Amino acid sequence: MTRYPTRFENVHDLARLPWFDVRDGVLVVTDPAVPEAIDMHTHLALAFVRPMQVDLGRATARTEHYLPSGAPLDFDVYQNRNFSPEDLARMERDLALGSLGPGGMRATHTVPNLVREMGAMKIRQSVLLAIDLPLGLSNNAGAWLRAAHGNDALVVYGSVHPFDRDVEGKLDAQKAMGARGIKVHPAVQMVKPDADRCMALFRACGARGLPVFFHCGPVDIETKLGRYLSQVRHYERAIAECPGTRFVLGHSGALQLEQGLALARRYPNVWLELASQSLPGVRTLVERAPEDRVLFGTDWPFYDQSIGLAKVLIATDDDLDARRRILHDNAVALLGRPA
Repeated sequence: MTRYPTRFENVHDLARLPWFDVRDGVLVVTDPAVPEAIDMHTHLALAFVRPMQVDLGRATARTEHYLPSGAPLDFDVYQNRNFSPEDLARMERDLALGSLGPGGMRATHTVPNLVREMGAMKIRQSVLLAIDLPLGLSNNAGAWLRAAHGNDALVVYGSVHPFDRDVEGKLDAQKAMGARGIKVHPAVQMVKPDADRCMALFRACGARGLPVFFHCGPVDIETKLGRYLSQVRHYERAIAECPGTRFVLGHSGALQLEQGLALARRYPNVWLELASQSLPGVRTLVERAPEDRVLFGTDWPFYDQSIGLAKVLIATDDDLDARRRILHDNAVALLGRPA
């Protein structure tokens, strides 16, 4: 087994790995043997309270990821452990008060900037995961569906809050606009995944053939309530009682990886998505998870897409079949073949 470095000075330093190089100041995948990938976990700029103020169709010279591209990287820890206190505070401001306006880092979290990074990383498609609040306090799903319309490189999972009025009508409207699934984020939406209203949403998704993509597991930078709501034990009722609904556990349970892995091994309607996991966590998924239900994801724009890709390439260095399944084939089975 080849020993690869696991600590890097910055994103460009990933060029020490054999699959990457820096060309014209940009990190790119240069190994033709790396398969085209499908990134199952990305976002655009989020807006809350006020309508979307960011021009989602505008390209900027560079993307300001929440973890700066110049930050040091340690692959042996959960990804958010790489934030400095200053960068973490900056991200929290941008996601909170910053969501009311058109500026800040989020002004660079746009369709052309994502597509540009995808090109550098050989990523064929990315799935955009919208997050919305109830009572009309946001419409990220609608804004993103409009921004991605006609772009074959992007798939949108919408968002219907379980406590909204006319949940089924909103599901039907988003599906008609092109939504291919629904994102549920208990820590942001302040819902317990096994609540009765959540169960009704999940059954309605299953009836419409819409997978549910969960943020799953605590990450230790959320609020105390958000951490409680994200405990993996709260997800089993939905999975067990809605066997006709496909569930993706985003982050594979996060800091509760073993509990997330246990759910996937117990239930055939569960997929594991590996964004933000440490390299040891990714290796655990490669070795022990159901081989056809592990999905590649990066959580862009929180992180550069190269970080998650590098971990998969290292973890699958001795199993190229697993590499292709995780980067591409398993997502095709869930989503359907890319256009």
